[in-house]
Order: sequence, then C-alpha cells, then structure tokens
Amino acid sequence: MELKKFYQADPHRYDREANLYARCGKSGVLLPRVSLGFWHNFGGIDPYERSRAITHYAFDHGITHFDLANNYGPPYGTAEETMGRLMDDDFRPYRDELFISSKAGYDMWPGPYGNWGSRKYLFASLEQSLKRMHLDYVDLFYSHRLDPQTPLEETLQALVDIVRQGKALYIGISNWPIEQLRIGEEYLRRHDVPLLIYQGRLNLIDRKPIETGILPFCKEKGIGFIAFSPLAQGLLTDRYLEGIPADSRMARGHFLTKDRLTPELMEYVLALKSDACKNKQTTSEAALRWVLAQEGVTSVLIGASSVNQLEQNLKCIDTNK
Repeated sequence: MELKKFYQADPHRYDREANLYARCGKSGVLLPRVSLGFWHNFGGIDPYERSRAITHYAFDHGITHFDLANNYGPPYGTAEETMGRLMDDDFRPYRDELFISSKAGYDMWPGPYGNWGSRKYLFASLEQSLKRMHLDYVDLFYSHRLDPQTPLEETLQALVDIVRQGKALYIGISNWPIEQLRIGEEYLRRHDVPLLIYQGRLNLIDRKPIETGILPFCKEKGIGFIAFSPLAQGLLTDRYLEGIPADSRMARGHFLTKDRLTPELMEYVLALKSDACKNKQTTSEAALRWVLAQEGVTSVLIGASSVNQLEQNLKCIDTNK
C-alpha cells in the first residue's frame, strides 16, 4: 500500500457496511464492530511507516476506535508515542471522528506509584499518556485491572474525577471480577459517571466473561462489552498449523508460549478451519464472527501486523457472507 504524503481520509469511509457500528450499551456512543488495538505492532521496535499504513487503512474503512494503554509497546509508552506521531502527521483534522482509549493499571514505572489503582497512579499515568499521544483528552479511560490493596472507592472516585476534569469523556473497566464490577457499576452510576464499557478476553477457547456472568451483567445494566484477544493471540488462525513462524509472537515467547500449542488445540483449530471452509470463510473470520455473535458484545479488538492481515479480518463484518 502506497502511503499518501499528505493523508486525506477516504470520503466513502462510512459508506461500506450498514452494520459497521453498534451502540455501546445504553450510551450515545457507536463503536465499530471491529476496533484496532495497539497492544503489539505499534511500539518503538516496529516500523513507523507500517503503523501509518495500518491506521490509514483502518480509518479509511470506518474503524474509528483506536485502543491503547500506558505500557503498550514495546518498550512501555511507545505505542502511545506512535499515536502522538500519527495525530501530528495524519489524524489531527479527524480528531473529532476518532474514539481513542487508554488505560492504567499494570506496571509502568518503578516505585510504589507506578502500578495498580491508586489515585496518584491513575492521575499521573493519564497525564503522561496525554502528553505522549499529543491529546488534550481521551474519549475513554480504563482501569486496566483490579487493585486488591487499594480501596475500590479510591480507584472509582479517581475515575469519576478524571471525567469531571475533562481528561476523559467516558470510563471503562477491564479485567475486574464480577463482584467488584457490580460494585464499580453502582458507584459510577451514583456519581453520574455511568460505566460505558467492560473490556475482557473472549474467544472460542476462553469464554470466561460468559461463564462468570460478566457479559450477561453488562447487557442487563446497559454496559458495552469489547472483546480483546478474540483470536487468542493468533492461536485461532491458520498461523501455527504448520509450525511456528520465525516472526510470530510464539517465536518471541513473551506473551504467547510454545506450550499453548497442544495436540488438542491443533485438533480444535483444524476442525474450526474445516467448518469455516464450508462457509467460504477463513479460520480467523469464523472465530471473529463467533465473538461478534455473542449477545451483548459491542466490538472486537484486533491487532494487525500488516494491511493485508487487517483487510482479511475485516471480512468478519461483511453482511454478504
């Protein structure tokens, strides 16, 4: 894909699919059914021009939601720095069309104030994120995980105050257990900052949000749900059916280890591929369609290491199939 020196978005970016967007719970927000995650492939070790090409293609095809976190990279913080560069180079004229999220909750800097869910950490982290992304505010800010030591009220009140200060328009929760999610939803609603969305891992081999009641709870309360790792970091694709590619996440071994590639999993993926072929779909397309078909799911977060990979995965919202 040849990049335009001066980026102008495709004027038909909102015309392609009638079902490209879904309402996020009972809010006024419409999210694309497929959102672009910056967890991998957008850090300081990745080619910037490839990141530009992927984000151009995404936005040109109606993907308005870019999902980040403070420690995405690698190294930590560099995915947000890439986002800042993209804003300056390409997306500043389209800021009001974009829905940009970030998070704090995992380790980011040394010492007692660079991790978890204290008020000090959440405020400091968001300030740093805004500077890295060259933004005045984010559309959505998440508590990235539950802090078992900090009182829930401290974390929740910090989130409320972040919205009241105009640093974020909406609040999300990610990876919290159902018990604390119930408390958080009620607290935020009482303080007039209703919980917009829950982000959780959901795919064909990890259905915990369904099994623990999180997805039904979100639907009942009018909270959106966005699924991360819908392809199980590539396990629910054809990528590992003939071995471990040298450039794959599993070869790097940081987040995806070789012991995940069990004979039982291989058998499952081969069966999934067979069923997908019968429906004239790819394995990944079938896996993404399954997640999107779950009642209460607003969007799936996909990563992409190339424009071609993103193009293939976007077929999961093709209404003609």
